[in-house]
Amino acid sequence: MVNATIKTIELADGRTVTIETGKLAKQADGSVVVQMGDTMLLATVVSAKEAREDIDFMPLSVDYREKFSSAGRFPGGFLKREARPSDNEILTARLVDRVLRPLFPENYHAETAVMISLISADKDNIPDALAGLAASAAIAVSDVPFECPVSEARVARVNGELIINPTYSQLEEADLDIVVGASHDNIMMVEGEMDEVSEEEMLEAIKFAHDEVKKQCIAQNELIAELGVVKREYSHETNDEELRERVNKDLYQPCYELVKKQIANKQERLDSFAALRDEFIEKYLEENADNEEIDLELNTNLIKRYFHDVEKEAMRRMILDEGIRLDGRSTTDIRPIWGETNYLPGTHGSSIFTRGETQSLSSVTLGTKKLLTMSLSRGKRNFYYITTSHHSVLAKLKHQEG
Repeated sequence: MVNATIKTIELADGRTVTIETGKLAKQADGSVVVQMGDTMLLATVVSAKEAREDIDFMPLSVDYREKFSSAGRFPGGFLKREARPSDNEILTARLVDRVLRPLFPENYHAETAVMISLISADKDNIPDALAGLAASAAIAVSDVPFECPVSEARVARVNGELIINPTYSQLEEADLDIVVGASHDNIMMVEGEMDEVSEEEMLEAIKFAHDEVKKQCIAQNELIAELGVVKREYSHETNDEELRERVNKDLYQPCYELVKKQIANKQERLDSFAALRDEFIEKYLEENADNEEIDLELNTNLIKRYFHDVEKEAMRRMILDEGIRLDGRSTTDIRPIWGETNYLPGTHGSSIFTRGETQSLSSVTLGTKKLLTMSLSRGKRNFYYITTSHHSVLAKLKHQEG
């Protein structure tokens, strides 16, 4: 019998969530099973020991999957296998990614995969509300470097009462449904929908969620201490502090002066910064053309990276110190906005939306009368599936039952 380590978290309404580690997926760098009622999620994290030389970002993949088998079913119809992730699964994975990604060290570039699988489902507890906790806990018990535990909590309001991690039936009656991702000290992400609630009510719901997230973060820290987790040492970047200092010294003021010119055209502005950087690189290469001790290709890439930091800091100081943005707008001005309808004569409807230099061209084409009749004849089933698809596994099951 395997001895697993278990932590229990009590929610505001008395229900409990458990985090179990040490029983499943032992070859992963970190793995946990998070359970609430009969709903269970298995989360694993695997991270490469070394990073590829051409990578200067965090190559993180987050995947969330729900299968019919978790509820004791299999897909109906001709195909008996499930294919690509549903929209709900993709959106849940993105919510988790959004909270996790900023907390990996900036200089950590090893390929990392976080896999979250629904392995058991019941008809009450919504699994995606536990996905953020499961992912963070898996990283927490691993040796993968991470700033601090995080979690996510869903809050719904039913008849004026805030409910943590509501059931499917409660969610159908709610006029507020949000998911809050946070660490113990900071709220990092809020997403959801509300039926015209006030700002005060919104803030109350966020605070309510954050109080629950704090409990989950504390439980993860206790788990880390109990297991004696030690994070791995790594070295994924080559740096030259002397070169960094020179780039900052020689290019910060020219960058700031360029920012002050308030070049409105984006491409012209980018070209101006690129010319400033390339001029410095050309000068540096000429100075060190005969120096065999210097890797000119490596240092050229370092100069580009350091210049990006200098450029960013010059822009930031201009906005904070003088209240002026790159294109001359103040911090309270928005870009010019205009729209136009019926731009495309061949479609049934079209529109253009433009804000600054960003444009969206949208069009709509309606089906024939025959297709509309077919859709209406099956409308009850189609409409039901559309309105409940965000309810995930339960929606799948009800749709299968017809």
